[in-house]
Amino acid sequence: MPALWEEVMRDENLIEYLQEIAADTAFLHGVLMRTKETPNSHEVVSFAQFTLFPTRVPSTVFTQALTVQTHFNRLVDRVSQNPSFLEESLASTIKADDFTARLFNIYKQVQQEGRAQPIVLGLNRLDYMLDQSPDGVTSLKQIEINTIAVGGAGLASPTPDVHRHILKVVNLLEERNLILDNNPAEGFARGLAKAWELYGSESAVVMFLVEDLQRNIYDQRFVENELWKKNIPVIRRRFGDVCRTGHLDLKRRLYVDGKEIAIVYFRNGYMPQNYTSEQSWDARLMMERSLAVKCPDISTHLAGTKKVQQELARAGVLERFFPDEPETVAQIRATFTGLYTLDMGEEGDKTVAMALANPDQYVLKPQREGGGNNIYGQEICKVLEKVKNSSERTAYILMDKIQPVPSQNY
Repeated sequence: MPALWEEVMRDENLIEYLQEIAADTAFLHGVLMRTKETPNSHEVVSFAQFTLFPTRVPSTVFTQALTVQTHFNRLVDRVSQNPSFLEESLASTIKADDFTARLFNIYKQVQQEGRAQPIVLGLNRLDYMLDQSPDGVTSLKQIEINTIAVGGAGLASPTPDVHRHILKVVNLLEERNLILDNNPAEGFARGLAKAWELYGSESAVVMFLVEDLQRNIYDQRFVENELWKKNIPVIRRRFGDVCRTGHLDLKRRLYVDGKEIAIVYFRNGYMPQNYTSEQSWDARLMMERSLAVKCPDISTHLAGTKKVQQELARAGVLERFFPDEPETVAQIRATFTGLYTLDMGEEGDKTVAMALANPDQYVLKPQREGGGNNIYGQEICKVLEKVKNSSERTAYILMDKIQPVPSQNY
């Protein structure tokens, strides 16, 4: 870390001054969220949480993440189109986890009936940490694959300009010039626009399926506005709206509020609490059965589960999806950390014993998205002691705890 950078980090008065500038700059650029107290009010907003300074990432690691992303996108697509692998991977999980079982039942119904729409749009996000081994080597290690309701593209787009301004104010011009341009909102919109074009009806609309409480609406508005720039109409609807006004015609075209839906863009539906009634599940099935392009479809949603992630880390599994691409397999596998099954049997028993012996070395993960669900330290012991002799344990996977490189910031 350069001397000037360290000097800035130690100057408490300067940091206090910069915090005010940073907050105002975030407002100016639209790095915003609604508040917990008024999640559906457009009159009360705050800035979304962000670090005061950008974080340094080694260029080799950044390039590695970019290179492997396309491979992961292809992997998710191939997994989603492999019914036998999905069924094998999720066989134990759907017996223990009701939410995954409900999703899987929809998947089976669509499979049996036959997919009305062969086009699928994947907007995936891979989350990583930089792992630091005991000998000081830094490597890129994957936390998870996100295949549904991927957030951050909108708010990430203006954030480089916020950081550029802060670094300019403190005269860290060399560091300022290292901040890369990034506009994932436009990239997401480009994918949605292509899917809309392939659907083939200029009068059809893109439907953002959104949550009842919409704190993160501005993240979505960035993507939505990019679509409007391309003259692609967008509507925002909740599960309740689809329940009340949605229907399929004889060709399985989906209509909501009388509008033909070209794309169902799921920004909802990834957690059990998103389905507040049986009607919500009926609406999900109707959308999956429809001719609308889904982002994602139900099989891609299932391909992003923790259990599938763990199964992909088994020896020989990646080769099943990339039989003639050893370099691709090697690049994907290099990002994996240890992932272990908790299925009933000898292998799962070993995982339980391993976790109970050294809980601080692992993370216990349920089949949930949205953050805040993982279990750490002594809590792992409490959970596993309760379920270790029960099939309930198969609702979880165990993962090595990544030891991230410390980074000083505010």
